Amino acid sequence: MKIGVIVPAAASDCEGGRPSWPAVRSFARSAEAHGLDSVWMYDHFFYKPSDGPIDGQLEAWTVVSAVAAATERVEIGTLVLCSSFRSPALVAKMAATADEVSGGRLILGLGAGWHDAEYDTFGFPKDRRVDRFEEALRIVVPLVRGETVTLDGRYHEARDAVLEPAPARRIPVLVAAVRPRMLRLTARYADAWNTAWFGAPDDRVRERLEHLDAALSAEGRDPATLERTLGIEVRDPEHVGMAVEDGEDRSFRGSVDELAEAIDAFEALGIGHLIVILQPMTEASLERLTLALSRRR
Repeated sequence: MKIGVIVPAAASDCEGGRPSWPAVRSFARSAEAHGLDSVWMYDHFFYKPSDGPIDGQLEAWTVVSAVAAATERVEIGTLVLCSSFRSPALVAKMAATADEVSGGRLILGLGAGWHDAEYDTFGFPKDRRVDRFEEALRIVVPLVRGETVTLDGRYHEARDAVLEPAPARRIPVLVAAVRPRMLRLTARYADAWNTAWFGAPDDRVRERLEHLDAALSAEGRDPATLERTLGIEVRDPEHVGMAVEDGEDRSFRGSVDELAEAIDAFEALGIGHLIVILQPMTEASLERLTLALSRRR
């Protein structure tokens, strides 16, 4: 099983309350030095909790491209890119370019979007998000696979669109999905699926895996051809003063040995790539995760 981490690109992730490129670069390089498999970037302009200040964030694609140039080995993923924020053909072009910069290490994670405050603030349409997402997939996915696309859709259009230069490889597409229609789109178009956020394995995880299997069956797809990825939030139990968003905390707070056991349990459930939010996002937290990995069975 591969192990990756989210990079600290939000204000709440960084000391002083301001995200910075040096902090992102240092964390990504450290994750690579610790032997982790991947680093990941959210796609938000900001997060506005129900009660509290706005948590600003660096722009995802810019950071992904910069991390691609600043690292050598780790895979670099978006978890996940909001299809509402950019035209699908542009997303495909940017993905091919970022993959070229990285030397073939991009994972193109896509999603329909959900945080209404961003849509309202920046003027993006928030109606029929899944309809819009499906049309976007019908453009993005074939383009990053080197195909020519024509689509006369309700929300998006393409006329003999092709990427030149063509992608150097088949760029893996990941879709984050929970509900039935999004799961069916995952089964139809994606190379990988993501569900998040969790602590230790529980009935929620098992239920979501069952729903995914049902979608794969409905689409007539071999389950072995889709990678299952999962997001877990790991908080250092010795670190005090950490806020819990919206009064709900499902994060993992166990010991290093208990974390190793939880990672083993996720792998036993068929998770192929575990993506970790470390709290706090520090060198010490990376070392703690690395220690847990060394204690796996």
